[in-house]
Amino acid sequence: MKKTINDIEKYFEKSSIDSNELRSIYFLGIGGIGMSAIARYFNSRGIKVSGYDKTETVLTKQLQAEGISVHYEDSIAMVDEEADFVVYTPAIPSDHQEYTFLIENGYVLLKRSEVLALITKSSFNICVAGTHGKTTTSSMIAHILRHSGYGCNAFLGGIASNYNTNFWSDTNNVCVIEADEYDRSFLKLNPDIAIITAMDPDHLDIYETKKNFSDAFVSFSEKVKNDGLLICKEGLDRHKDFVCSEKVTYDLNKATADAYAKNLTSINGSYQFDVMIAGVEIEKVELNMGGLHNIENAIAAIFVAKKLGISDVKIKEAIATFQGVKRRFEYVIKSDQMVMIDDYAHHPSELEALIKGVRGLFPGKKCSLVFQPHLYSRTRDFVEGFANALSLADEVFLLPIYPAREKPIKGITSELIAEKMGMNKVVLVSKEELLELLKNKKNTEVLIMAGAGDIDSLVMPIKNSILI
Repeated sequence: MKKTINDIEKYFEKSSIDSNELRSIYFLGIGGIGMSAIARYFNSRGIKVSGYDKTETVLTKQLQAEGISVHYEDSIAMVDEEADFVVYTPAIPSDHQEYTFLIENGYVLLKRSEVLALITKSSFNICVAGTHGKTTTSSMIAHILRHSGYGCNAFLGGIASNYNTNFWSDTNNVCVIEADEYDRSFLKLNPDIAIITAMDPDHLDIYETKKNFSDAFVSFSEKVKNDGLLICKEGLDRHKDFVCSEKVTYDLNKATADAYAKNLTSINGSYQFDVMIAGVEIEKVELNMGGLHNIENAIAAIFVAKKLGISDVKIKEAIATFQGVKRRFEYVIKSDQMVMIDDYAHHPSELEALIKGVRGLFPGKKCSLVFQPHLYSRTRDFVEGFANALSLADEVFLLPIYPAREKPIKGITSELIAEKMGMNKVVLVSKEELLELLKNKKNTEVLIMAGAGDIDSLVMPIKNSILI
């Protein structure tokens, strides 16, 4: 007999999920970074997990190596008909055969955000939201808690380099969660500690207006529990509208914030700085990853750790050993002759922070950037911002737009960005042309690969061709 939503909710009301009661869960879009973390959670508890995704990736191969069955053909014959319920991503198209079959046959379908809300219903939750910085900040927090021995369950939106995973579990009933604003997913969560890193408008295909977007973050602040804490970036729009019994702020270097850095020095792509938190100083914090924005992310993470009572010594040891997140200011090549950086930046503000961070660490070196725009709607909505941010590089190689879940929009192409840049230092290229072009380019000093699509598949071929 098929499970009802009431049956499923009852399972999660218990302090631990009994795998004898939950036997099998099916995923539509299992290879997504957030979806795969949930899949790993259930798999770690001995529950059968299987699912569909559109394409095979490094991540889906890892899931298969962990005992999770994944297929890539939209086929009703491949559906696990014994599944207790189905987890799906909103990116699944409405005419998907498996999706239609599951709905028509009475299966309970839950979004990833709904399942995450059920999983974390009885835990102490640290939820990190924001247009940018949430993946690195949540990964830093989770690493500090794990490295210090405090312990946590982590549901991350990126692969933590220290552990090569986006999920881990612990007996301590504390969860660190990347709170995604897409599709208003983060409004399903109930934080004990919430962090808001940024509110630059995005996902206007969902929110339509900037006000609707900022309204969602105000609503997120209202989800913080009555005795909870809200930590936000200094100077955020609408910060006066945030609803929480305790609100504090952080910033890179503004002394008006409750937490900030001072005495900052940088050497060879790493930073050392002191952190002031509510008038108390933590001296000589070492961060071995680039980007001033990542110092700011570290300050937010340190703020959380201090709130939880973790000692300064353990905090500093954890930050110094943090290896970053895959595709977040990730060094692919780092030598005196050349630097190659891979980054997930896909919003104008992220690109600006990325390029300025590289400029600060490697002054005087020529900065070349490969960018793959992500989504037609985002390109349309922020074309001016993309052009302005990309102009900060010395030369730009612009790939075609990665469509992801979208269908083409008439007149919206990468050329639109190039035209706004004046075409003076931008080259429109295909993937094949890019590989050939960079192979023959011997004067590259700093090369940045940026974008949220499949540009990461080019990183190793370009690295290998450069190093020949």
